[in-house]
Amino acid sequence: MKVIGLISGTSADGVDAALVEIAPGSGRPALRLLAWGTVPYPVGLRERVLAVASGGNTAEVCHLNAYIGELFAAAAAHIAHEGQLTLADVDLIGSHGQTVHHLPEPRAEGPYRVQSTLQIGAPAVIAERTGVTTIADFRPRDMAAGGQGAPLTPIFHHALFAHPERGRAILNIGGIANLTVIPADPGGGAGRVTGFDTGPGNVLLDEFVRTAGLSPVGYDEDGRLAAAGSVRTELLRELLEQPFIRQAPPKSTGREMFGPAFVAAFRARIRGAGIPEADGLATLTAFTAHAVAENLKAFVLPGVPVHEVIVCGGGARNPTLMRMLGEALPGCTVCTTDALGVPGRAIEAMTFAWLAHLTATGQSGNLPAVTGAQGPRVLGCIVPGVNFPGLAKG
Repeated sequence: MKVIGLISGTSADGVDAALVEIAPGSGRPALRLLAWGTVPYPVGLRERVLAVASGGNTAEVCHLNAYIGELFAAAAAHIAHEGQLTLADVDLIGSHGQTVHHLPEPRAEGPYRVQSTLQIGAPAVIAERTGVTTIADFRPRDMAAGGQGAPLTPIFHHALFAHPERGRAILNIGGIANLTVIPADPGGGAGRVTGFDTGPGNVLLDEFVRTAGLSPVGYDEDGRLAAAGSVRTELLRELLEQPFIRQAPPKSTGREMFGPAFVAAFRARIRGAGIPEADGLATLTAFTAHAVAENLKAFVLPGVPVHEVIVCGGGARNPTLMRMLGEALPGCTVCTTDALGVPGRAIEAMTFAWLAHLTATGQSGNLPAVTGAQGPRVLGCIVPGVNFPGLAKG
C-alpha cells in the first residue's frame, strides 16, 4: 500500500508531506519512505491561520477550510511526483489538516462534558482534486471517547523505534513538544507505550523572534540568537512553575496556552526588568528544554529506565536547544532520528500515512494509555476517492 501523509503543524508555515510504502511483514509491517518534503504556504497565509486560531471570524474559517484543502491536495500531487508516481498509483491519503483550536479539557454544558478540537483543510477537497480516498479528522474520535485527542504520534514512534533492550523516549519538538516513552520490550508490543505533551516546542521561540523583529526569516536559525544570550536562572524557575509543566499526564496543549498571549506577557516582563531580548530568547529556549527534562524526571524515569532521548521535528535542527537538552538530561544519550536513518522532519507526515493505513485496515490508531481515552478506537473520517471499493473509476 502506497500512502501519502499530510500535516501542517502549530507553526503553520506549510504542508509537510510524506509518501510511504507499507508492506506486510512478520510482526509490525515494514515501512519505506519514498519521498518527503515541505510545500510552503503562500505569503500571508500563516498570519491568516494564526489570526483565526486566536479568534478569527466564522467566514474566514469557512473559507480557509476549503482553501487549505486545495493546498493539501496540491502538496499530495507534488510529493507523488517527487516519488516518481502518479496519484493513480497512490492508494490512500491521511491528512491531519491544520489545527486552529484544541480544547481537550472538558467544559460543562448542561449534562455534557464537552471536549473539542478543530483541524481545517477539507478532506472532501483533497479527495476530489486527487481522486484518492482521504482519511482525516483523526483527533475527534479519541476525544469523543474521553481522550485528549493528542498526541497521536506514539503509535507510529513505536512502529519505528521500539527496541528489545533499550528504553527510548522519542521527543518531537514541533510547535509543541511531545514525548513518546517506549520501554525496552523483547516482545515488541505497544501496550506499555505512554506519551504526552511536555509543553512548548518552537512555538514560543518563533513568536518571540517574530514579534521582537530579531530575524527576517521569523525564527532562530541554527539557534544562533539564543546562543548569543544568557539564561536568566530566576526567570527560568518562574517559567517552570507554569501549571501545565507540573500537570500529570495524560495531557495535551497548543497555541491557546503557549502562544502569542504567553509571549506578549513574557516580553513585557523582561522589558520591565531591563533584561535584553537575547537573554529572553535564551531563557525561553532553556524553558523548552527544561520542561521536557522536568516531565521526564517527574512522570517517566521513576518507573521506566530511559537510555536514549531521540529527537525529531524542527527543534532537532536548533543546536542551542539540543545542547540545553543534553545538559538538562545528563543521564541520557540525546540524539536525533536522522542519526538512526529516519529524517526527523518527515516523521509527523509519515505518522498520518500510518494512521490512515490503520484506519483503512480496521485497526485502532490511538493508545489509551497516552490520550486517556476509554479504549482503543479506529480514528478518522473516510472520504472516498475514485479508488474506493464499490465506486466505479472515471
